[in-house]
Amino acid sequence: MLDAGPIWPIVVVVVIVIDLIALMVIPRGRKPTAAMAWLLLIFLLPFIGILLFLLIGSFRLPEKRRAEQTRIDGLIRSGVDRGGLRTEEPDWPRWFQRVIQQNENLTALPASEGNEASLYPDYQGSIDAMAEAIDTAEHFVHVEFFIVGWDDTTRGFFAAMERAVARGVTVRLLADYVATRRLGNSKATLAELDRIGVKWAWMLPVMPLKGKYQRPDLRNHRKIVVVDGRIGFMGSQNLIDRSYDSPKNLKRGLKWQELMTSLTGPVVSAVNVVFMSDWLIETGEDLTTTEHVPATAVERSTSPDALLCQVVPSGPGYPTENNLRLFLSLIYGATEKVILTSPYFVPDEAMVYAITTACQRGLEVQLFVSEIGDQGLVYHAQRSYYSALLEAGVRIFLYPAPFILHSKHFSIDDDIAVIGSSNMDIRSFSLNMEVSLLVRGASFVAGMREVEQAYRDAGRELTLEEWRNQPGKATFLDGLARLTSALN
Repeated sequence: MLDAGPIWPIVVVVVIVIDLIALMVIPRGRKPTAAMAWLLLIFLLPFIGILLFLLIGSFRLPEKRRAEQTRIDGLIRSGVDRGGLRTEEPDWPRWFQRVIQQNENLTALPASEGNEASLYPDYQGSIDAMAEAIDTAEHFVHVEFFIVGWDDTTRGFFAAMERAVARGVTVRLLADYVATRRLGNSKATLAELDRIGVKWAWMLPVMPLKGKYQRPDLRNHRKIVVVDGRIGFMGSQNLIDRSYDSPKNLKRGLKWQELMTSLTGPVVSAVNVVFMSDWLIETGEDLTTTEHVPATAVERSTSPDALLCQVVPSGPGYPTENNLRLFLSLIYGATEKVILTSPYFVPDEAMVYAITTACQRGLEVQLFVSEIGDQGLVYHAQRSYYSALLEAGVRIFLYPAPFILHSKHFSIDDDIAVIGSSNMDIRSFSLNMEVSLLVRGASFVAGMREVEQAYRDAGRELTLEEWRNQPGKATFLDGLARLTSALN
């Protein structure tokens, strides 16, 4: 029988080597909180920790893909025709002009005026509106969603795509590989796309044997529809039933509450550019000579209520967190009120400081979240921030069960808003490919105010006194989940 005694010194040496290498490698280019979380995990559970780090420790897409995004951004910059695209007005606050410039510096996409937009808080209503727009298509339809499912809710959307293909319209669709494949009806969905003649491709496929691999939980979370470069849709909603066709959700009676916006005007060109960039990276097919509609070629609204809009894509393909920088800049620029809606609210330190500082500056700050959660770990991590927010003066409103408030938007003062696919959490800031829409226009914000009031009417306000009476077990779980959320 072998003596196991001499093995322990070897194990100790290996652990020390792992710790030393971790100290040299992990903090490099990583936020201190994320680095500390990884180091703590590796120090406590060295072998499990290093295995997890090797699997999901890289928070950027492969170099080849990032280089392609940089190349595409360069093409966008060199190809933007700025005729009629004004990005500065005398009545704009100087800080807002700088935000516009920041977004363009990071994404290459300029702001444009002369746009119109409508909000769709009704789940089936937004899908029907997108299907109706597809029925007007004459040249192309571009569809991009995190999750795509063929079911009773989306049947009309699929039928509209089928009619478009039958008219000779080219319909392209991108779906996230992991999120869509895990659906129980994914095979039927893909078979239906093939049957009706849609050209479809996976976003961020995890196929190591085919040379397509990145950290498995880096996902494309964007939700986009573009018709002929004339009409666009963006927001939080996926192309699936509001229960997500999940037996677990159906058993709990969960229903997702979303917010989408339709767009017309020059900004649709930028939405289309985001799709074309993703399509080029995933398929190698360049659509710029056939399906790029320049912003200056799109009809502009002359209405007094016409909107300034700017599309802001973000994600691990970029060298910085474009959406986080946008959110922080707007919150720090606010002078009266900040109203936030995010289903998964797990901010980093910078976001917490911006929100609480807004309260200390005397602003009205409100946060809308769900009363219940569909993801236990994220739900508890989110709750861990409530105490600090309530103590700072943030008013927190809980949207009632059985609904999951999945809308992602916020408004600044009475004339600035953001809507899109991005949650206010570390995952959306660093790990997910997202797309946000910055809007300046009192009419649009007025519409968002109506949506926000509907949230208040449906839900209830969480008070600091109520929160302080939370049981100790829940507080423990909240704190533990908060620690794990920093592992990115």
